[in-house]
Amino acid sequence: MNVIEQIKQTFKLYLEKTFDLDKKTIENCNLELNVDPAKQQFGDISTNVAMILAKKLKQDPRDLALQIAKDFSHDNVEKIEVAGPGFLNLYLKPESFHSMISQMISSGDNFFKISENFSKKRFNIEFVSANPTGPLHLGHGRGGIIGDVLGNILNFVGHHATKEFYINDAGAQIQKLGKSFKARCEQSAGIDTKIPEDGYQGEYLIDLAKHAISEFGPNFAKKSQEELGQYAKEKMLMQLEKTLSDYGITFDVWFSEKSLHESGSIQAAFDILEKKGYLYEKDHALWFKSTQFGDDKDRVVRKSSGDLTYVASDIAYMENKVERRFDYMIMILGHDHHSYSVRLEGLRQALDIKAPLHVILYQLVKMKTSGQMVRMSKRAGNIVTLKEIIDEVGVDVARFFYLNRKADAQLEFDLDLALKKTEENPVYYAQYAYVRTGSILEKAPNIGMNVPNTKDQKSLAKLLSPLGESEKFLIKKMVSLKQLLENISINFHTHLLAYYVLELAHAFHSYYSKNRVLDEKNKEKSVARLLLITQLREVFVLTLKILGISRPARM
Repeated sequence: MNVIEQIKQTFKLYLEKTFDLDKKTIENCNLELNVDPAKQQFGDISTNVAMILAKKLKQDPRDLALQIAKDFSHDNVEKIEVAGPGFLNLYLKPESFHSMISQMISSGDNFFKISENFSKKRFNIEFVSANPTGPLHLGHGRGGIIGDVLGNILNFVGHHATKEFYINDAGAQIQKLGKSFKARCEQSAGIDTKIPEDGYQGEYLIDLAKHAISEFGPNFAKKSQEELGQYAKEKMLMQLEKTLSDYGITFDVWFSEKSLHESGSIQAAFDILEKKGYLYEKDHALWFKSTQFGDDKDRVVRKSSGDLTYVASDIAYMENKVERRFDYMIMILGHDHHSYSVRLEGLRQALDIKAPLHVILYQLVKMKTSGQMVRMSKRAGNIVTLKEIIDEVGVDVARFFYLNRKADAQLEFDLDLALKKTEENPVYYAQYAYVRTGSILEKAPNIGMNVPNTKDQKSLAKLLSPLGESEKFLIKKMVSLKQLLENISINFHTHLLAYYVLELAHAFHSYYSKNRVLDEKNKEKSVARLLLITQLREVFVLTLKILGISRPARM
């Protein structure tokens, strides 16, 4: 455990012993490491625990805070002050900061992982899962980056996360693709044919049809609608995989919905629900009693025609995840799937699946330039494709812009800002901080300064004494990444890591502007600062890697 974790653990043990509190109450008593520049006057660690416990303990919160401040002690805590109605502000001893930087240097990336004694889980993260009937559009980019970064974080901290793409390759959508593509092929062959009114009108099928005519030659006329639909689906899947790969996303599993139909898994799932009494027949159709689980209406799983609905596949798909022994299921869907998430939770309960299901709903993405909402292309019908965005602004900008906002908030993708190579562009701002650390470390040996190669805490203490407030803040900011990653592995708020990178970059840029890192007149001080810059660079490397953002050598 690092210093902060040690203090927190000791503090909770003190509360439990002194006030005879249960562990659940204790867990709600959090101590927050102060890494907000505006709150540095409130000590290094703050807590409102006295106000939380006052009512339970029937004491005045300020009196309780004064008692805690008087009684609690820790080797790394220099003093405790009481502020306002009962806030507790803890100030760390200088050697605490020496210890933290020493632990970061000696442990490397492992410093930021969850402790070994935590419960590792197997997560299934299903995201994007676009129908293989057209190119990925603007919105898919947002769901894609949320899922990808969440998987990266879960895997980094010590869990096992499987990134999964669910291929909707069965049912009406594929039949519609077959009809639409056959019509495009006939048009390409000079036959006067119209696209079905409910078909796919996008011009992307024109290019694919030309390729098919060239590939099949005279045998084109012998191809059935089903064969052409299968051909189009496979080609579209290849395009989807290529776009996602270009975007920095690689899936561990591409799961075929069709496989559920062919394996008998759907009927097996029906049998489970029927045995539990959750299926019934009405109007020659088969229904799931989803209203018993909070849905606004029951859902058809098999139509009167005998065709199966998406819900039927969902039942079998969820059972399949359980068979693969996942402890936690995460699905990332567009905001218009709100009722769908309720339905899925109902299925989970009906099937008596113990693994929790968490659905992350992300809001719409809009693009603007010159202050106006725009459509970038006419090549894909009425959509802006993800490929166009990647080609226009680059992978780094696309990934970061999509993530740099909470999932349930609408996102305006500002194309003008995305194309800027200035500090106004958040991606440029963060990457420039990383590049600047490299520039400093590269320049140092040329003026007779080298980064000390030491992991010994006593040597570090000598180098880093005395520490200024700005150095202390940088150390705390770096240390806070550990708790942040652990929190994201619980609440799944991936945007917080994007926020962190920008805050860390701001802290470093501010530090650099106020301090001469390379001061030839004060080499000892400069060497100590080089030590901090070296560790800071490692934190940038780690966070940018998790985000899937490149680390340029020069800018």
